[in-house]
Amino acid sequence: MIEASFLPAALSDHAPVLLVLVPMVLAAIVAAQPSGRFGWLAALIGVVSTLILALDIYGQMQASGAPVAYAIGGWQPPYGIEFRIDGLNIALLLLLGVMGTLALIFALPSVADEIAKSKQSLFYAAFLICFTGLVGVSTTGDAFNLFVFLEISSIPTYALIAMGAQKDRRALTASFNYLVLGTIGATFFVIGVGFLYMSTGTLNMADIARLLVEQNDNRVVQVAFGFILVGLALKAALFPLHMWLPNGYAYAPNFVTTFLASTATKVAFYALIRFTFDIFDPTASFVTGLLTWVITPLAVMAMVISSAQAIFQVNVRRILAYSSVAQVGYMMLGFGIASLAGVSAGMLHLLNHALMKGALFVALGAFSYAYGVRRIDDFKGLGQLMPGVSAAFTIGGLSLIGVPFTVGFVSKFYLVSAALERGWWWAVALIVFSSVLAVFYVYRILINIWVNPAPVHEPAIKVRRVPMMILIPLWILALANLVFGVQTDLLVGLAQDAARAALDGGMGL
Repeated sequence: MIEASFLPAALSDHAPVLLVLVPMVLAAIVAAQPSGRFGWLAALIGVVSTLILALDIYGQMQASGAPVAYAIGGWQPPYGIEFRIDGLNIALLLLLGVMGTLALIFALPSVADEIAKSKQSLFYAAFLICFTGLVGVSTTGDAFNLFVFLEISSIPTYALIAMGAQKDRRALTASFNYLVLGTIGATFFVIGVGFLYMSTGTLNMADIARLLVEQNDNRVVQVAFGFILVGLALKAALFPLHMWLPNGYAYAPNFVTTFLASTATKVAFYALIRFTFDIFDPTASFVTGLLTWVITPLAVMAMVISSAQAIFQVNVRRILAYSSVAQVGYMMLGFGIASLAGVSAGMLHLLNHALMKGALFVALGAFSYAYGVRRIDDFKGLGQLMPGVSAAFTIGGLSLIGVPFTVGFVSKFYLVSAALERGWWWAVALIVFSSVLAVFYVYRILINIWVNPAPVHEPAIKVRRVPMMILIPLWILALANLVFGVQTDLLVGLAQDAARAALDGGMGL
């Protein structure tokens, strides 16, 4: 536990804005030079710098017991733009830093294998812009700038997914579908922000929250909430607004899928929590009505229907993509419960799901690097051929199911507890049922890896040794699924602090 700032005062005082500024400046530098290896190194420096700055801010918050605020140009809110970090978004910043760092270690051999050498520097520049946008969404205290950063993260993502066309032309269609649906989601969101500005005359989120207290009966405010909810739900891939996600994950480069599965939908989920509980009044009838009768039903439908869809997929990445939609359903169920325990369980699953899917997708990247396999039938015999990678994949799969002593079990335990606290026995039954469905689609993969032998009639293929730069992040993530499944205090504490910050309102700690 970090108890105080550890950076020099000149850096620590400006840490909130440096979180965004460092990767943004590095993106421009990377785009201006042709070396892919330099681009990778600059991207790694940018992401590690963000992680260090986030840890310093976390230390400041632990020492002071208050949020960390930064007014751009010295212009105090609501007139100026503010970056504000509290218990809710610090968890997300730490997640972005950790998962970004591990994904970039994996990226060095993976990107070299999948992206043409002439395009690698632009690839890393696009990644840094995407990362800048995600960090900006997580730190800004201005509603319109949240939209701007949301688009800064989305636009390069379309290009990153499309770069998978070097190995599969379907990446182009997946990228275009994401572009169309992502644009629709952003349009809905910015229309909602416009309605909020019409009602309050300000864009500072803390100021909006203060002015909305007496406007629960205002139809413009109610319409604004509806538009914002739909826009962010589309970005978060909430069922049935998830249609961009399966193909996006299936055909993007391995590194892109790993990073997006660990971070992108989580940032949109954070924004949903921020607006619902921190800006709008969560006790207002129009908010509770939408949470109870829209978000919660869609969440449980995502859990069950997407898990069932995963069972019938033949592409392993599509299996895990539909699984991600189901896992978003778990997060949204905690969101819909709308209590301290529920929001805490949703945030905990957000953190834990990043560890699960990070391990699984890095393992798929290792399988792809060595054998070029993607279809489930091609996984036969990999347990004997690649036992270490297969074991790490198995840990991630068991965590996805929710086997005890994994992070997946911890998440579902807290979610079940939150549902029981509300008396929602039907929700508990659906959590258990969707977990049983997860057993089936994970079993289909593991049975091929460990039990079914590799077909002897297939011609021999050239096998490549998996580099340590893939194995290191793979085993860090796999072991994290076990360590934090037993030592739960850190992640549970971050999730509970985030929930308290959201439900206390006013963007407090």
